[in-house]
Amino acid sequence: MIRTNAPVFKTTSVSAALIKVAMPGLCFVTMTTILLSTSFAQTSADHLNQSLLAASCANCHGTDGKPASPAVMPALSEQKPEDLLAQLLAYRNGTQAGTIMPQIAKGYSEEQLKAIAQYLGKK
Repeated sequence: MIRTNAPVFKTTSVSAALIKVAMPGLCFVTMTTILLSTSFAQTSADHLNQSLLAASCANCHGTDGKPASPAVMPALSEQKPEDLLAQLLAYRNGTQAGTIMPQIAKGYSEEQLKAIAQYLGKK
């Protein structure tokens, strides 16, 4: 094996200047793209998780929190997420009476109930 100290590519003053000018911009664009795509992916994953958790609510309260019979079933989309969460926690803790909601709410953690309230509550 022959070793040589020759550079892999020849650097000129013009190419060195271009590297000095272009490299910070290229790094900025690359990092911004990575950060935004990661943030978007996390947001999409969060939304998907929320929608999956709220899927069982759709049977009675509608897929968007607007039930087919608002006179019979409350519209979750008209409630603030924090109020909806408080009610869900009350069902889970047994301090709020209900027909089926106490049993359903007991199947979720507080974090999951918060995700459901954020997804179905008033936007």
